[in-house]
Amino acid sequence: MNETDFLKDYDPSAFQRPSVAVDLVLLGIRDGRPAVLLLKRDQHPHAGRWALPGGFVGIDESLDAAAARVLREKAGMAHAHLEQLYTFGAVDRDPRMRIISVAYLALLTEQAFEAALRAMPMLLPAAIEVPWAGEVGGPVDALSPENEKLALAFDHAGILATAMRRLRGKLDYSDVAFALLPELFTLRQLQDVHEAILGAGLNKPAFRRRQLDRGWLAPTGAYESGAAFRPAELYRFQPSTAD
Repeated sequence: MNETDFLKDYDPSAFQRPSVAVDLVLLGIRDGRPAVLLLKRDQHPHAGRWALPGGFVGIDESLDAAAARVLREKAGMAHAHLEQLYTFGAVDRDPRMRIISVAYLALLTEQAFEAALRAMPMLLPAAIEVPWAGEVGGPVDALSPENEKLALAFDHAGILATAMRRLRGKLDYSDVAFALLPELFTLRQLQDVHEAILGAGLNKPAFRRRQLDRGWLAPTGAYESGAAFRPAELYRFQPSTAD
């Protein structure tokens, strides 16, 4: 039997097939804290709970294409840098049936975060509250603008915890922090991003010395406007010299 004959007689119903979904962690820094965009579920299961924007992968869709479609349809964003975060496949993660979810992470500047809220008013900007002492272990909490704990659907609290672990793990050696900043930024803004992700204050002189020594920052010669005191110099990220 050759491969053509084998495929002609192959019965795909001989094996159970799980459904596949994508969930998007659209994360930014808002009011000094990590924040994520959520949608309230209007259908069972978990109706009334808050969830990450997500959807099923079509039979003729790639994972990346499905993530881009969810980004457009549920977050009102034409494009964003989406990268696969982790695959969540617990047998009982969804009460309907066996559903495997591939989570994607997108880091948004404050401008992009606010633009998504304007485009899709049903989105909720939820602050992410994590147990900052030590490593992020179990699920984290998402808080409403009124600082109330939100009930999250499915295993989405665990997905958020995984996203925060990924950010913390990459913060010290990668350019991940710059994805959360505008093109031009001050050293204070850069430190604010690090402190928001780490959940701890950092020594100002030591932090600035380390960032400047890396060779990732290019001074622009321009200064911030509207400052009450001495305006701070603006920098831009220079990836060509990143180590």
